[in-house]
Amino acid sequence: MKISREVKTAILVLLGILAVLFGFSYLKSSSLFDNSSTFHAVYDHVGGLQVGTQVSINGLVVGNVNAIRFQGDDFKSVVTFSVKNDYHFSENSFAEIFDTGIIGGKGVQVIPVQDGAPLAKSGDTLTSRVKPGITDLVQERLTPLQLKVEDAVTNADSLLVSVNDVLDARTKTELRQSIIGLNQLVSSFQTSANSFNKLLLKNEKQLDSSIHNINTITTNFAKLSEDLAASDLAATVEGLQTTVKNLNSMLTKIESGEGSLGKLANDAAFYDNLSNASKELDLLLQDFRLNPKRYVNVSVFGKKQKAYELPENDPAATKEN
Repeated sequence: MKISREVKTAILVLLGILAVLFGFSYLKSSSLFDNSSTFHAVYDHVGGLQVGTQVSINGLVVGNVNAIRFQGDDFKSVVTFSVKNDYHFSENSFAEIFDTGIIGGKGVQVIPVQDGAPLAKSGDTLTSRVKPGITDLVQERLTPLQLKVEDAVTNADSLLVSVNDVLDARTKTELRQSIIGLNQLVSSFQTSANSFNKLLLKNEKQLDSSIHNINTITTNFAKLSEDLAASDLAATVEGLQTTVKNLNSMLTKIESGEGSLGKLANDAAFYDNLSNASKELDLLLQDFRLNPKRYVNVSVFGKKQKAYELPENDPAATKEN
């Protein structure tokens, strides 16, 4: 069958129209026979979001941004995007703009909410929100720091002005003199330190000997401590404590008048009698020494002994009288 020229022309025109439609849909990042739902979200600022940007859910690409336009006189941006019908989420879900990289690229992600509310349908406007990027976070953290630095610089400038006002010519001269004196003091300390180092080097052997002697003494004390521990010092101390306790008990009894020693220590009459007896015994011994014939009469040949005559100035008689 022969096709006329007119039919060929019509076919070419139709193919051209289809090619234009496919190309236009490709440039808009949408398919001509798209099986997707369309949603909207309103933002105060889109941060450079572009048409054709991919839309994702939990990192999975599910659609594209179809259009961005202003709404009303407040210049709020309405972002229209499509999501494949294979994915369903609540009408309370969020459409969030986020940074796709460090250089500031923007993307849209749907934050699905499964709260039992009705599912979002094509043409709905989702709740919008913007996730701060790295640049925004850095700027948010640096702004307070910048303010503090500026305040610190201002205060430092005021302090320097005040210091310049206080430090007149005389004060500056005195301050220089004080610094010079401080330098001289440091130099003196350095000289003293050098002298001390020389002294240490000169007497190094004596110091080593002294330290060795101290170590020896310490070792001897440690050995003495070990010997004391081995000699059951605790038992000795315990026995000494028992002895002291018994001695205290005996002294207590003596002070209270118990026993012979107690009576002797506390009975004044017994002491006086004992003292008188001691005196009389002393007189008896003295009289026996001075006048033995008074006590001993020995007759060898049967001769009658003479009667004893008391001598004059007899000490015993004097004491008796």
